[in-house]
Amino acid sequence: MVHSLVLLMDTHLPLKDPVPIFSLVLFIILLAPIILRKFRIPSIIGLILAGMAIGEHGFGVIEKGSIDLFGKAGLLYIMFLAGLELDMTEFRKNRYRSMVFGGLTFFIPLALGFVVCTYVLHFNFKATLLVSSMFATHTLVAYPLASRLGITKNEAVTVAVGGTIITDTAVLLILAIITGAQAGNLNTYFWVKLGISLTIFALIILWLMPMLGRWFFKKIKDDKTSHFIFVLALVFAAAFLAELAGVEGIIGAFLAGLALNQLIPHTSPLMNRIEFVGNALFIPFFLISVGMLVDLRVLLKGPEALIIAGALTIMALSSKWFAAFFTQLIFKYSPTQRNVIFGLSSAHAAATIAVILIGFNMGIVDEHVLNGTVVLILITCLVGSFVTENAGRRLALQEAEQKPELPDQPERILVPVSNPEKIEALLDFAVMIKDAKVPTPIYPLAVVQDNEEARDKIHLTNKMMEKAVIHAAATESNVQVVTRIDLNVSDGIARAAKELMISDVILGWTDKTSTTDRLFGNIFGTTMDNVLQSVWETVYVCNFLHPLSTTKKMVLVLPPNTEYELGFLHYLQKMFLLAKQAGAKLLVFSNTRTKSVTEAFITQSKLSVEVTFKPFDTIEDFLILSREVTRDDLVVVVTARKGTLSYHAYLENIPAKVSRHFKDNNVILLYPEQTEIDYLEAGLQPDDLTLAPIQEQLANLNKLGKAFKRIFKGPKNKGS
Repeated sequence: MVHSLVLLMDTHLPLKDPVPIFSLVLFIILLAPIILRKFRIPSIIGLILAGMAIGEHGFGVIEKGSIDLFGKAGLLYIMFLAGLELDMTEFRKNRYRSMVFGGLTFFIPLALGFVVCTYVLHFNFKATLLVSSMFATHTLVAYPLASRLGITKNEAVTVAVGGTIITDTAVLLILAIITGAQAGNLNTYFWVKLGISLTIFALIILWLMPMLGRWFFKKIKDDKTSHFIFVLALVFAAAFLAELAGVEGIIGAFLAGLALNQLIPHTSPLMNRIEFVGNALFIPFFLISVGMLVDLRVLLKGPEALIIAGALTIMALSSKWFAAFFTQLIFKYSPTQRNVIFGLSSAHAAATIAVILIGFNMGIVDEHVLNGTVVLILITCLVGSFVTENAGRRLALQEAEQKPELPDQPERILVPVSNPEKIEALLDFAVMIKDAKVPTPIYPLAVVQDNEEARDKIHLTNKMMEKAVIHAAATESNVQVVTRIDLNVSDGIARAAKELMISDVILGWTDKTSTTDRLFGNIFGTTMDNVLQSVWETVYVCNFLHPLSTTKKMVLVLPPNTEYELGFLHYLQKMFLLAKQAGAKLLVFSNTRTKSVTEAFITQSKLSVEVTFKPFDTIEDFLILSREVTRDDLVVVVTARKGTLSYHAYLENIPAKVSRHFKDNNVILLYPEQTEIDYLEAGLQPDDLTLAPIQEQLANLNKLGKAFKRIFKGPKNKGS
């Protein structure tokens, strides 16, 4: 008690004790966005203004440097999230556009700044080059706004993020050259050392780090805390290596995001934890630290400070607007997309203050330039946040209007589970293939056989299903647990599928023997044939030995005539989504006819997938696949129920063949939605599906599907 009183009496401003400092900052993070939201002011601006108020240039509430650690961590976190959330397929597709924007947003500010600094502000050459390069930098301060609005997959955001890393890397290399020249070390040894160190750094981050991550996630499967700490350690290690290589740590953090992009699916619990911790803690600390740098009193130090501050700010904003404007003209973007690019690229913070502080400490620029830069940081962060908030909201509304209408019967995914060790893997797969726009939940199902032990088994089942609910909550996914008592498991699954109007059923495959029986462990006393003959919706039988996030390549095997099945387009869309979520390249084996229909679907749906096709004319060529499959690949074999059009006798024992030849791989046996049908009753023949034109091809597929529905309104045939 006495100690507490003494501590209270000794508390004076600025605060130095980390406990009250941390408490105060957390209350600011909590309250500032809530208060400013009522005035339609972006939360980012609220945090910057709060930093101005509590910093040494405001009321001096906390001591200078007291939150620098968290502030620097927040900056690295922003750059890491920017790399991690990039749609790599879109990024690779638009890499030239990112390079063009990166070039424009670097050279336009550099050129205009050179003119202003030389002929208006009358700086010397080194100061002119330093300040001009400062104009070319920008910090993704407004990126959390774009992420919150759900527009990070838009091409404008992808191009802006790609351009950021290009221009900041170029500026920081110029900074290294300027400092080397100022110190008199600009010689051959300097260039050789810089080139070698950057090469080694890039190899470690982009080649060694993904290998290390894939190994770690395979070896440590269930420890979620270790996964998060491992990722965090890699981010800061990459930032440290970047500084050793002679560039700023933000470059390393961004490249770490790119390196781990394919190992952390956007729908995974790990991604959810990374985003939550960053948005709740690290990034707000960074924004408050930016506000603490601002000193508005510099404007009262005479006309020279005002002139320099005004010139620097106008130059910084106008040059970035010109870069966004020319990017819009070149690539025919909309005005809204142009404003999003401008909003994301107009804020100057981290790299800007780093450049000017180094120049000030080395005597290249004076106090007026330093103070003018601080004012520039405040104004550009405010402008960038407002523009991104307004333009991003309009862009999000435009994207929402362009989304296709949901089908009359939305997808519903059923996940029968029996083995607690397999629940998480099956739920992760369900989340990855689920359409995020469809609000229906995922249905984990437990079936208990109706006997004298049913009551006790229900209690055990409920405990097991709690694990499914907890895991789904970590991904912010909606689940609805279903428990059934039935005579046998196959009937329980079939009745649940009918009652819930299920579109997709995900089954766990725990048996590695050659038999097709007992796919679901000891609890399920049924066979695959019984399940497939009673459930005619899309069925995925999954054998996951490794996390899906470690997949390098996804091999999709399409048998002949599968394009005529009712569920062809549905499962094709799911497999493309799975490849995208897993960050894996997609290799499709099919015959020429199936390839044509698949390519037509990709074109019609405007899917951003990287697909490579290889010929697969007869199902007997199945063993050839083993030459194309490595240990880190996911093998998806599309098979068929007996009596359907794409069925082949070779598929009779396909589980045993898959188990024997791909025993070390993640494997999915996919049974598309089918129905045993005489095609003459539908009034259509398979040959009615012509290869050209594409629109007619897809129209015929749709026509065939509608014919199926008209004929099979009654009970479905359950056997051949």
